Amino acid sequence: MRRAVFLDRDGVLVEDIHLLTHADQLRLLPGVPGGLVRLHEAGFLLVVVSNQPVVARGLCSEADIIRIHAALDDRLVAEGGCRIDRCSFCPHHPDANVPEYRIACDCRKPKPGMLLDAAAELGIDVSASFMIGDRLTDVAAGVAAGCRTVWVQTGRHVDPLIQTEVPIESDLKPDHVCADLPTAVGWILNL
Repeated sequence: MRRAVFLDRDGVLVEDIHLLTHADQLRLLPGVPGGLVRLHEAGFLLVVVSNQPVVARGLCSEADIIRIHAALDDRLVAEGGCRIDRCSFCPHHPDANVPEYRIACDCRKPKPGMLLDAAAELGIDVSASFMIGDRLTDVAAGVAAGCRTVWVQTGRHVDPLIQTEVPIESDLKPDHVCADLPTAVGWILNL
């Protein structure tokens, strides 16, 4: 079984601009390319798991999100980083404007569906893996999947919880809290 680091996209890898719908809006956060290389060189698979309600709102298509993730890969490589092994996203939302995306799914974080699907397909041992996110829903998804969790404090961590069908436990605690992805990488690699 392989180890992985599951990564939220917005607020962990790129600036969270709230409604990212075009690749030209991607802005890598400082230290991200180098941090990902360190994880890759340590033998971790890199798996993005991202809620993308912009699809459910009709602001872009699933194909647009796939193009954005391809552009993210290209940007990471161009800035000295490495490619992501898998990019997963949830297009659903409980109040979707687009009816086909208004469903109760297993993939929208805080549910662990995206992590568990990637683990099954890539042979990942979730108990030896980590989830890095900037919101408690990311932490909850990691805990539900059986990962250790890191909550990065990149700005959106103080925002109200996103709308979710699964309540977030008031006593939910990540395994580690730190400033950003490079700091999270240092903690993971020093365990």
